[in-house]
Amino acid sequence: MIFKDRKEAGEKLAEKLRALKDEDMVIYALPRGGVVLGKVIAKALGQPLDLLVVRKVGHPTDPEYAVGAVAEDGHTRFSEEGEGLQKELKESIEKERKEAERRRKVYTEDKTISALGKTAVIVDDGIATGLTMELAISEILHQKPKKVIVAIPVVPSDTAEKLKKEIDELVAIDIDKNYLGAVGAYYEFFPQLTDEEVINLLKY
Repeated sequence: MIFKDRKEAGEKLAEKLRALKDEDMVIYALPRGGVVLGKVIAKALGQPLDLLVVRKVGHPTDPEYAVGAVAEDGHTRFSEEGEGLQKELKESIEKERKEAERRRKVYTEDKTISALGKTAVIVDDGIATGLTMELAISEILHQKPKKVIVAIPVVPSDTAEKLKKEIDELVAIDIDKNYLGAVGAYYEFFPQLTDEEVINLLKY
């Protein structure tokens, strides 16, 4: 399925999540792109919105190819390939951790909403390798939520099966057996967001 933009993808996910409206929940968006969907869903369900700041760690020779992910607190998750590249990735991991920390400060002034005892709904604009989402799930599980749901417009079928083992529920629009290789391929309009746009989305 091809989405017009992130807003439309968020609206479709909100429809699927509407049955959960009365639950005590927090919507956790992965910035930057996931914040657009998170805002739409939080507003539709009347629930608070917070961020989960995790950063992709790229291969030393191809930064766009994810071999790991790092969170603002320094927790990491790596693919098998990434595990064997720890020495080469050391600088990159620290750089991305600092960027995650910076984004938290800039976007939320270090404010967070605890998932303790609540239903945590983790939202992004799509999943490719699943490494950043796996780490986001791990970060939320540390907070001892009642339930963890991942809400995503598109995810490769093999990644979906892997994620289902770690969470209570996967809510997806398109679980694709023939994944197109990049999240942006599933959108007609898929611009990169600026810090200012994210801050404005979180304000209202």
